[in-house]
Amino acid sequence: MKIAIAGFGIEGKSNYNYWASDPKNIITIFDQKQPDMETPAGIKTIIGDDAFDKLMDYDLVVRTAGLTPRKIKTNGRIWTATNEFFAKCPAQIIGVTGSKGKGTTASLIASMLEAAGKKVWLVGNIGSPALDVLGQITPTDIVVYELSSFQLWDIEKSPHIAIILFIEQEHLDNHSDMNDYIQAKTNITKYQKPDDVLIYNQSNQYAIDVAKGSIAQLVGYPNDKTAHVFEECFYYNEQKICSVNSLSIVGKFNYDNACAAIDAVWGITNNAAAIEKGLAMFKGLPHRLQLVRELDGVKYYDDSIATIPGAAIAALRAFDESKVIILGGSSKGSNFTELGSELKNHDVSAILVGDEAENIAKACRAAGFSNFEILNGISMAKIVSRAQSHAKPGGVVLLSPACASFGLFKNYSDRGNQFIDAVNKL
Repeated sequence: MKIAIAGFGIEGKSNYNYWASDPKNIITIFDQKQPDMETPAGIKTIIGDDAFDKLMDYDLVVRTAGLTPRKIKTNGRIWTATNEFFAKCPAQIIGVTGSKGKGTTASLIASMLEAAGKKVWLVGNIGSPALDVLGQITPTDIVVYELSSFQLWDIEKSPHIAIILFIEQEHLDNHSDMNDYIQAKTNITKYQKPDDVLIYNQSNQYAIDVAKGSIAQLVGYPNDKTAHVFEECFYYNEQKICSVNSLSIVGKFNYDNACAAIDAVWGITNNAAAIEKGLAMFKGLPHRLQLVRELDGVKYYDDSIATIPGAAIAALRAFDESKVIILGGSSKGSNFTELGSELKNHDVSAILVGDEAENIAKACRAAGFSNFEILNGISMAKIVSRAQSHAKPGGVVLLSPACASFGLFKNYSDRGNQFIDAVNKL
């Protein structure tokens, strides 16, 4: 088969390895930019702005997740690692999507199931590339798949248990508009059957609208009939599971993520002790509101994964202490109006950086929040030093940018790692 690998990053490399394992396949790699990683020796590679215009006459064009299908011009079949995995996976799949909390919720589910003695595979952006582990999965295993809108764009099969977390405006730099983004999210339940399950955030109108069109069994969360918090404890219906203090990660917004995770596993394990153990075992993900260090009474938190305003708002609400927050970066088409209003509700000073600094500043001014400054063209070390000078004893410094990282940094991990390095050098 004549196969085009469209996009050669981490997933593209995984795609190549998977299809190259069949010697009958003839593979060509395409990308608009020179890949950061070395391409396989002896394999034809086409690089350039017009690379995706040259995909005609291939039997299969394997699209990497972040590449919009609109950019692909081919008379062959457009396919993805996600579609291949769903078509071939022998095990039950729990799929998690939403604008924020996907990685945390998927990890909590995996942690709870592992605590219950299940063999679990965590795949997607936070786990192993799905195709790398496909051949090792058995029918009795359980797969937890973190699914972004990019992976759901053209999916052709839905998970057995689908979870839709809080949805808000995101990725409008890649999606044509909000409707396109919501439609992609909706695909997580599009192919579900009546005996499948859709767990959805019943406080979010976008998630409610998606659920209305589903034929699956609907479970809204939090809900007194299923997973919820009562008197600082997690419950499932009337059964007490454990104190919320068993949850190792900070932020009350994670109570909702935990409830969604409990709903996902309850029908599989029905095991309160395993759920409590799973909540305690999960210590958080890199760059997701992680404590870096405490210095002179100030705690420094890395929340570089917060690439949308809602995530930064959640980070602000996670702390009652005085705060310094570092905001800004490259554009994802976000609206910062709500973030500007939220800043007014906190004892906080803001440092604004990157391409979106002025747009955030406009939202702050419109909301009547003025305790901010714009710093451009300086290193992360100088940004952190400035944040330190603003911080009050007993307070926190938050890197929770509400924006993408490109331009100043390679990606959100690079941004977070530079923040960690700078904090540790203070």
